[in-house]
Amino acid sequence: MSAQLRDVAGELAEILWREHTVYRERSGGVVIRGEHVRRWISLAPAGGRDEVLVRAGRILDGGTTAPARSEAVVPLSAGTGVLAATCRRLLAEAAADAAPGVPRRAAPGRSKHSGKATRPKGTGKHTSFGSWVILACVAGVIALYVYSTAMHS
Repeated sequence: MSAQLRDVAGELAEILWREHTVYRERSGGVVIRGEHVRRWISLAPAGGRDEVLVRAGRILDGGTTAPARSEAVVPLSAGTGVLAATCRRLLAEAAADAAPGVPRRAAPGRSKHSGKATRPKGTGKHTSFGSWVILACVAGVIALYVYSTAMHS
């Protein structure tokens, strides 16, 4: 299977990027690195005989790789075109994750935000109603103290 993966990865690398590096992982999978686009693709044997697990991620500053953001299982019998289309989709998802200001999809079972509402930042220096209530209570306690001190003197 690893020889077949290496051949498929070589063909796939030529389709995806002009500049690339293909190497074998210790686990038996194959990695294609596109340094110029700062992305990587990993092909590894999946559960089925004819299936391959395709993962995509980013290459960080300094050349280290970020964990995979996207993955899919593709049958090898589907052909290089289907595999290349899957890789392009996964690479686009990895690129969207890296782009600032682009919202990421939340993982299944998790919500992106907690149940608390967030206040917009930088909208000005307006004091909220709750703060005014606290200030009024503090002022009332001080006034009561001053009044009671003045009455007992």
